[in-house]
Amino acid sequence: MLHLTLLPHILAICRLEHDAPVPSWTGGEKFVSITRTGDELSVVCSQQRVPDGVTMEGGWRAFKVEGPLEFSLTGILSSLTLPLAEAGIPVFALSTFDTDYLLVKGVDVETAERVLGQFCFLEEEGANRAH
Repeated sequence: MLHLTLLPHILAICRLEHDAPVPSWTGGEKFVSITRTGDELSVVCSQQRVPDGVTMEGGWRAFKVEGPLEFSLTGILSSLTLPLAEAGIPVFALSTFDTDYLLVKGVDVETAERVLGQFCFLEEEGANRAH
């Protein structure tokens, strides 16, 4: 059974120009993801840190898949995203060296918990909430 932790942060997914410097407003946060491609610089961070004028989609919450996960494991993300998709919940997925994160809109958190709780152990960071 997978173990998921709902992180407390309200997150924003930001888009900057591909050649923009990594913004200083991302520093010092517990949860930051920065991805640069030839098309854009994407930043996921605390919504309260994003300055006015930055292109962003706010109001996201993150479920952390407790790991570390072995690289040889397959189907982790699909086993989580398919039931959410069937429930009509949009997902933004992130991966790190150790684990995966699923971001859902704050308005969808309760429904996502209900769906994921059918086959995962869920808790909120700082307080156990077994489902």
